[in-house]
Amino acid sequence: MASSFSASWLRGDPRALEFLSDRYCRRAARAEAVATAASRPIAPALHEVLVARNARLAPSPARERNLELLARPGTTAVVTGQQVGLFLGPLFTVYKAASAIAAARALAEETGRPCVPVFWLQTEDHDLPEIDHCFVPRSAGGPLRVALALPDAATSRVPVAHHHLGPSVTGALAALRAELSSNPHVDEHLALLERAYRPEATLADAFAEVLSTLFADEGLVFLDPRDPRLAPLAAPIHRRAIEEAAAISSKLAERGHALAKAGFSEQVHIRPGSPLNFFSPDGAAGARYRLDPSSSPGTWNLVGHPEGASVTTAELVSWLDREPLRFTTSALLRPILQDTWLPTAAYVGGPGEIAYFAQLAPLYAHVGLPMPLIVPRARFRIIDDRVRRLLDVLGLSPDDANAPRDELVARLAAREAGESFESPEAIEARLLSTFASELARLGERMAAVDTTFAQAISRTDKTVRRGVSRLVARYSRSITLRDQVTLERVERLRAYLAPEGAPQERIYGLPHYASRLGSHAFMRRVIEACEPFSGNLKDLKP
Repeated sequence: MASSFSASWLRGDPRALEFLSDRYCRRAARAEAVATAASRPIAPALHEVLVARNARLAPSPARERNLELLARPGTTAVVTGQQVGLFLGPLFTVYKAASAIAAARALAEETGRPCVPVFWLQTEDHDLPEIDHCFVPRSAGGPLRVALALPDAATSRVPVAHHHLGPSVTGALAALRAELSSNPHVDEHLALLERAYRPEATLADAFAEVLSTLFADEGLVFLDPRDPRLAPLAAPIHRRAIEEAAAISSKLAERGHALAKAGFSEQVHIRPGSPLNFFSPDGAAGARYRLDPSSSPGTWNLVGHPEGASVTTAELVSWLDREPLRFTTSALLRPILQDTWLPTAAYVGGPGEIAYFAQLAPLYAHVGLPMPLIVPRARFRIIDDRVRRLLDVLGLSPDDANAPRDELVARLAAREAGESFESPEAIEARLLSTFASELARLGERMAAVDTTFAQAISRTDKTVRRGVSRLVARYSRSITLRDQVTLERVERLRAYLAPEGAPQERIYGLPHYASRLGSHAFMRRVIEACEPFSGNLKDLKP
């Protein structure tokens, strides 16, 4: 089984560092990255669009100052980004933004060069089921899923930039208010969401309005690659991706093989000979399709097109000249567009992004761009008053919430009853260890007597292991049923800290915490807790 690249990289595994440097850890390397980025000023045409786009957001003198700085030679940027999820999507969205702000401040202080935090609105993707919902923790039961009812969401290939929220957003907001009504700051936070999330608004505009309000004091700048005024500036990148597709995919495939040899898997699959961009044959607001080389030279198949359509290179180049907004980037081409446009000193990313940057060194080299520092985003676990009460009552630590439920309940039941119940895992290990030792001894003794005896040993081993597993499961259930109250408390704790076995920050959205603690108060707490250039998990205890 392939190892997690990001986990290996964060702990300094030399295998991972061969593919992606941890330069962000060293001050001298950070200064070098800033100096390199400072030599690439932003194009005036791009800056003009940024100023116009950001003028539509919540008023922010700090953002205006940062936009002015971006126009000056020598200014650099720390970039992060995320899909434009409903009500900002999972909590890690705001953690990313806060991390970019903290990193920009730190780089400016270290180097004396201005550094601006920029949030890239990922509006080119078409995967609506990933962003059309938001999860809210509840005191009982599983998370509440608040979602939009968007027609054909599961099959849509249209970039999310072109989707309006529609009338179902009113019901989603009502569901939030009903669930969060007892929280002290619900009116303040819901008022912010209701101003932005209107039926006639797009997912992207609503997302940007809320996030820009939350980080107005920090001057976070926003970039939307689907702005029609930016399309001509992206055209050269798309043209190169098409015309040099074979060479690029070959280099990326070679990189993928090297990753696999080192024990890692590709985060983004490479299709032989395919460009790293998408094309929308029916117009900029139409469905987008990946391009695959066909058997006819100079012709590309539109992967997934209902009529099996194809397009020639000449036609693609013509569309690039006439209507470049028909083209969108893939996950691997987006960083190249980003760092062509912006003086990027550092990119703040999560585990998935760290993994695909491990694939990208050959592409950066191919296009002649320096790769920025890759900085892990902040990771937080919120320990609020409800969680603290549960931890105190159960006598557990936050890390205990990651343990299997039955193991936790067995441990607690044994402690409360004064009985020394072993954990199910310990019993299973002890039983199988003794059995395996005796079975191995018997196998060695019989090897010279009967050459087929090993087959019987193998069959018996599998049978006994299945039997022991069933027995241990029965043991675990028996202990679990001893204390239903303890079980319910453990389930509530796990639901808050590790919903569905995943980190809290990857499931739950902002509304629950903002309505309990206050939107701006919570943001201040997150920003203050951010440690630049550290990917360690921290507990927030508001």
